[in-house]
Amino acid sequence: MADYYKILGVSRSATKDEIGKAYRNLAKKYHPDLHPDDKNAKAKFQELQEAFEVLNDEKKRKQYDQFGPDFAKFQGGGAGGGYHPGGFGGGFGGNGGNGAEWEFNMDDLFGQQTHGGGRSGGGFDPSDFFRSFGGGRASGRGGRSGFGGGYSRNAPIQGQDIHHAVTISFEESVEGTEAEVRIRNHAGETKNISAKIQAGIEDGQKLRLHGLGGRSPNGGPDGDLVLTVHVRPHACFTRQGNDLNLRLPISVSEAVLGARVPIPTPKGEGFLNIPPGTSSGKKLRIKGAGVQARSGAGDLFVEIMVQVPQNVTPEEAEMFLNLEQKQPNDLRAGIQW
Repeated sequence: MADYYKILGVSRSATKDEIGKAYRNLAKKYHPDLHPDDKNAKAKFQELQEAFEVLNDEKKRKQYDQFGPDFAKFQGGGAGGGYHPGGFGGGFGGNGGNGAEWEFNMDDLFGQQTHGGGRSGGGFDPSDFFRSFGGGRASGRGGRSGFGGGYSRNAPIQGQDIHHAVTISFEESVEGTEAEVRIRNHAGETKNISAKIQAGIEDGQKLRLHGLGGRSPNGGPDGDLVLTVHVRPHACFTRQGNDLNLRLPISVSEAVLGARVPIPTPKGEGFLNIPPGTSSGKKLRIKGAGVQARSGAGDLFVEIMVQVPQNVTPEEAEMFLNLEQKQPNDLRAGIQW
């Protein structure tokens, strides 16, 4: 005996929204057009329709909960009265069990139309359901579709997307590059693709290459290739948005006296002027020397790191002591618990 709740995979306390969502997901999965070689697909789909038709209608659901799948026998209706489980017949605009032409009632399938033009009941918009099978509603022969006024079973559907990951260097992510990708589609075919990666792409971002995915099963457009880009860390640079950060070591004499030191940038080697008396931790900004992205050019922030010599001679030690005595202020004044 059919258990409509089990067919839809929902609990007996499921809401109408939950029932509608479950039906939508299963209908996409078992639609006969997606399984042309499966003889059982149509029967499975009709079973889903039958379960949804009953559980989406409050009156029918109440009778089903009370009497089970044979609740129609207890309604007291004659021929044509009440609901008859299994009476979907052709199911896709074909003939019903009594030889009459049968069509879906779209209000029953997707929820009653409200006076305000919105929908209630099923918990989803049928246009979303139809779009998943190839881009909106399409009329069948004579103005009817396989659903009796909605989706045409002959409408082409898009091939499946292929997902792939590619790893590039930090420099390539900033400057842009081309990545050679070898993919295998759902039919087992392999091919090499050269994917252009734009300058400024960040770690984890995805690229969608249209038409390079799986083939459509019925003449529709091919699917897409979706590339997830991973970026290897850099030994010296880090990134924050379009800005770059660099920790630059300098000597004590450069910090004290000032200097003009070379630094690498995405645009090539440049020079940074270190002001006299620069302390460790000070940040200097070079405008426009960061990531050149579509959203704009970032800046390069250089953090100064003064490197103190590890081994000094007695003469050098005396020199540093003399320098310390010339400091006018106590460097640690105000430091307290």
